[in-house]
Amino acid sequence: MAIFFVLWYNGKKPERAMSMLPQAFLERMELQLGAQYPQYLESLQRPRAVALRFNPLKGEPPAMPFVRDAVPWERMGFYYDPEARPGLHPYHEAGVYYLQEASAMAPVALLDPQPGERICDLCAAPGGKSTQIAGRLMGEGLLVCNEINPKRAKILSRNIERLGIANALVTNEHPAVLEKRFPGFFDRVLIDAPCSGEGMFRKEEAAVTDWSQETVQMCAARQREILHSGAQMVRPGGRLVYSTCTFAPEENEQTVAAFLESHPAFYPEVVSAPWFAAGENGSFRLWPHLLKGEGHFAAVLRRRGEEDVPEVSVKAEKPPKEWLDFAKELGIDLPDGRPVLFGQSLYWAPPQMPDIARLKVLRPGLELGEVKKGRFEPAHALALWLGDCKNAMSFPADSAQLGAYLHGDVVPCDKRGWCLVRADGYSIGWGKGDGTVLKNHYPKGLRR
Repeated sequence: MAIFFVLWYNGKKPERAMSMLPQAFLERMELQLGAQYPQYLESLQRPRAVALRFNPLKGEPPAMPFVRDAVPWERMGFYYDPEARPGLHPYHEAGVYYLQEASAMAPVALLDPQPGERICDLCAAPGGKSTQIAGRLMGEGLLVCNEINPKRAKILSRNIERLGIANALVTNEHPAVLEKRFPGFFDRVLIDAPCSGEGMFRKEEAAVTDWSQETVQMCAARQREILHSGAQMVRPGGRLVYSTCTFAPEENEQTVAAFLESHPAFYPEVVSAPWFAAGENGSFRLWPHLLKGEGHFAAVLRRRGEEDVPEVSVKAEKPPKEWLDFAKELGIDLPDGRPVLFGQSLYWAPPQMPDIARLKVLRPGLELGEVKKGRFEPAHALALWLGDCKNAMSFPADSAQLGAYLHGDVVPCDKRGWCLVRADGYSIGWGKGDGTVLKNHYPKGLRR
């Protein structure tokens, strides 16, 4: 037996408006929510509250007409007009903001990363929480963001690049591999675990059709393994946040309780989070009928012991002359770090980055570019990280010139040599001028 509801997907009713929710799911939700169950059902038939999060690495948020109220638990988070399409705006390509469901911003708010710390996002794709952490670090410290699925890891890496993040190491490993490489290494670890996705029912119709009680049990077993691996990487005195976008107790409170029973070095931590419904073992629930969001679960845990941060000792390499000449010509000053030759590309690794030998790495820091036939060709990632340089030009975001550039066309330009292209002052890509036009170096895969 099933019950039909008018669900809203991506802010609009779908063409096939009647969508089916599994009866077993509804019966469990009625038991969980009791008198609040009718409110939950009613919330499913309201339009989704869509949100975005501005990137503090790009400066103060710009004024945008479609941006509405602030997300209470994330200072850079805002709801926006569901009729708007901010993913098509040039600011999106410039990494000025990240489209992220409001509830999904809560786990990083509870993780509370601080500049200079070592942070691990263990299940990081597509990158919403990793980029949120990077905004809290403000370029200081180390962020290791990992994704076990190779295709999703590539999406994660692209989002790290788009938001101009320099101090991130992107890996594609099994958590069990990382636990052996980084025992007690991180100040804070976030595990936004793969789950049955009950909070995604209104965003992705496949989440409804793929759901089953067997899937819930399978996810719970996998989550306990991931939690064990993540715990090994937390330093004594460090914080671990476990979260899911599902409502099933088997994947949430029961998983946390089982973890605490088998890991006595950890205990629930009391934190202030007045926006969320507090539960047992340091856990919080974000219910879609009680706030503007699709729902989430998170638990805050602390490892016993005094601070003991392992040292990092990696041999420094000398940057190539071609890069030094290029950086001097454009007036580029890099943060603390060291050069790393990764494949054919030169990267700038954060100072705390450990040895990455024998790890599946997609991005070991900020990609600077490549040395080709005695000259340096800058990477798109470098453009997105840069705020400005000696040779730059800016077009209005709604101008025909910027539209032509994003399309891959040449644009008029009186500059010579490598030139940073910006949209209203936000860096968005490279071009190379000959004094008359700017040859387009915007990546072909991103062109409109």
